[in-house]
Amino acid sequence: MKKGFLWALAVIMVMSVALAGCNSDSGGDGGDDKKEQTLIFGRGGDSVGLDPATVTDGESFKVIKNVYDTLVEYGEQDTEVNPSLAKEWEVSEDGLTYTFKLREGVKFHNGEDFNAEAVVKNFERWMTSGDSGKFAYYASMFGGFKGDEGHVIKSVEAKDEHTVVFTLNRPQAPFLKNLAMTPFSIGAPGEFDKLETEPVGTGPFKFVSWKRNDRITLEKNEDFWRDGLPKLDKVIFRAIPDNSNRLNALKTGEVHLIDGVNPSDVEEIKNAEELQTFFRPSMNVGYLGFNTEMEPFNNKKVRQALNHAVDKDALIKAFYEGQAEPAKNPMPPVIKGYNDEIEPYEFDLDKAKELLAEAGYPDGFKTEIWAMPVPRPYMPDGKKAAEAIAANLAKIGVEAEIVSYEWGTYLEKVQKGEAPMFLLGWTGDNGDADNFLYTLLDKDTIGSNNYSRFANDELHDILVEAQSTPDEDKRAELYKEAQVILHEEAPWVPLVHSEPALAGLKNVEGFKPHPTGSDKLTNVSLSE
Repeated sequence: MKKGFLWALAVIMVMSVALAGCNSDSGGDGGDDKKEQTLIFGRGGDSVGLDPATVTDGESFKVIKNVYDTLVEYGEQDTEVNPSLAKEWEVSEDGLTYTFKLREGVKFHNGEDFNAEAVVKNFERWMTSGDSGKFAYYASMFGGFKGDEGHVIKSVEAKDEHTVVFTLNRPQAPFLKNLAMTPFSIGAPGEFDKLETEPVGTGPFKFVSWKRNDRITLEKNEDFWRDGLPKLDKVIFRAIPDNSNRLNALKTGEVHLIDGVNPSDVEEIKNAEELQTFFRPSMNVGYLGFNTEMEPFNNKKVRQALNHAVDKDALIKAFYEGQAEPAKNPMPPVIKGYNDEIEPYEFDLDKAKELLAEAGYPDGFKTEIWAMPVPRPYMPDGKKAAEAIAANLAKIGVEAEIVSYEWGTYLEKVQKGEAPMFLLGWTGDNGDADNFLYTLLDKDTIGSNNYSRFANDELHDILVEAQSTPDEDKRAELYKEAQVILHEEAPWVPLVHSEPALAGLKNVEGFKPHPTGSDKLTNVSLSE
């Protein structure tokens, strides 16, 4: 018996070695030896922070989008509202009550349960803070904070573990679209104090590390609530500020995807066998903003004069290679309610000088124009654009010194009203006119996203009425009226609406740029 047992054991050992040899073959596709899929995304700047509700910049949202989820979400390449953490919902006939049924069995990355109480705690955190500087997006999209006259949300209550009820003070037509916005991603309540640098959500990827101004590393959430996803094992967001250096990193295979492609490089990328191009559906505006609380920009005629002094066609020719169109309104033509009947301010230096003289500045004046330090989808090179605009203004006697700061500092200072003139832009969050006109130019949003600090009571009344009107055609007419006021008051020089280009290696599959500028990488993979 003992001899037979030893013989059988020897046979088993030989067979085990043979099978192990087959499984370890480099050409095999055994499950344990599957090559780790790590995607490196090269971008123009670092994130400012990773707490969804406290940031306003696109570089932060690119990462946040992949760590957290929202109650509802947009379609793959549109802004139609779809289920997400909420699997279904009902809206009362008067538009004041929204009841959401939540997915069961979902957990935050730290093991906390996602449930109705978690949703309540997130909204209570935002709505009761009263800090428009910290929670700028909340104030912009929901009319301020709890207790404010214009605040939209009356209460958020957990009816049971997986049912949450929102009661509104007044109807808000884009309410569901607002909830789908990245700033209103749901974070783990037990980690609120850490979310800025150590985000914890329910999303497809978990936070690993952050080396400032270099890279943010995420890893696959093995317990993600969508079966079989994500496809990637790891995602690294690398900050490479220079557009040319970023393209070179793609060519050498250091990164797999890049944004902020110079329009002049698109043809080269299209002709390269190992590369591919992507175009983000246009839903943006780049603009030159005026601080309307600061002299001389508190004078409407000065603002109108400068609108006549900027050559938009020359900007597009020099910096966009035709991949943009001149802007005349603060919102893009693809948004319902766009007023195409408005006549643009023509590039007319004589008219500009005439208006300056009427405003009391016949010899012009000295000022500053602040330029973004990083490429943005609506402005590939802020500093060069500032130089071109400054050259235009010099022809009417306006001497503009160009100023810039690190990206996070730039945004903070402009938000506080320290810049007299500044270059910025906006990529729409939800495809609604409210997200441009109210968010960026209403008096309620001064101190958050209204960087021009523009206030107009007539405009405010129209925008609040449009928010509260369920009839989409009526809303569109109200937004057209609002654009007439904004054209006359001229708090900005609307510059361009661009179609931003991105590029990737040929083996990147499943990547579809979203018009909001924030891309969820759940379905992206790398082919062999």
